[in-house]
Amino acid sequence: MDIIAVNVAAEEFFAMSRQQLKQGGLRALAPADHPLFTLMEHLQQRGGSVTEHEVVFSSARFHHENVTIQAADVPDYPGIILLTFHVAHVARALDQQMTYRSAARSVSGMAAMLAHEIRNPLSGIKGAAQLLEQAASEGDRELATLICDEVDRIDALVDRMGIFGEAELHCSALNIHRLLEHVRLLAMNGFARGIRIVERYDPSLPPVWGDRDRLVQVLINLVKNAAEAMRDSGREGQITLMTSYRPGIRLAEPGTGAWRHLPLVVTVRDTGPGIAPSIRPHLFEPFITSKANGSGLGLALVGKIMDDHGGAIDVDSRPGRTDISLFLPVAEENTQGPAPPLGD
Repeated sequence: MDIIAVNVAAEEFFAMSRQQLKQGGLRALAPADHPLFTLMEHLQQRGGSVTEHEVVFSSARFHHENVTIQAADVPDYPGIILLTFHVAHVARALDQQMTYRSAARSVSGMAAMLAHEIRNPLSGIKGAAQLLEQAASEGDRELATLICDEVDRIDALVDRMGIFGEAELHCSALNIHRLLEHVRLLAMNGFARGIRIVERYDPSLPPVWGDRDRLVQVLINLVKNAAEAMRDSGREGQITLMTSYRPGIRLAEPGTGAWRHLPLVVTVRDTGPGIAPSIRPHLFEPFITSKANGSGLGLALVGKIMDDHGGAIDVDSRPGRTDISLFLPVAEENTQGPAPPLGD
């Protein structure tokens, strides 16, 4: 089956040039029993239009899951079939956005509660334990020291939770590739030493509108998680940092009738074992982690910062590859400050 016309999105989807796609035809894109060819046969026999959902396309060059294929004949051109392919990333990103927004709010509320309701009694407990330690016997002194140590541990946890409190963003127009290069250098000389880091950037991207330090914090968390996932699995792998421009991501702002555009996409990909299915629905909730010594706060913080920026997150994971994509506004569309939260 010949291909006679291809748009730029199809070239990106199949990771092939227009010329390569035309030369190979449809048979080069999928096996003979693929649902694509069932659709084609249906249209050739009956005409009209037909849609197939949750289709997988996979080859050495590309891999897409949850693809919707729409096929229709073109009445003015007999024998011609128009095919469109849509990946369900957008819908999933919006669903996951609501998940991490809810998690971010719960963490913010927990941080405020810890700061106000726990720190004062902790101080009293530690003071009393220190007084007891001075007059206690040798055996009891060890217990008093244990109390002080545990109070210090809880106090340190309160400090870590403090980063989820409300804080003003200092947004400006930023070159996302400079931020990624900064994070890459930190990773290669620290927590990701010895792991290959590959860059696949779109050099034509406009500046992102955001808080530099907060976005760096997000990227460090994602790259660190990727490095730890590969080390824990005991397998060699690589981290890929990618940027792209996708004009299709839009979120409605309640009560305004306006749309928020999130066309700038930053993706951190790793070749680790993937995220366990039991954890995926709770990925951005606090204290959820598969690491033996993890606090479960890293991705919760990522969700909080992305919510503050009015952005969205998409997670696509399977054994051998995990993509976490950040959808962000560009500077031209947000010159007065961070995007407001979408609301309840």
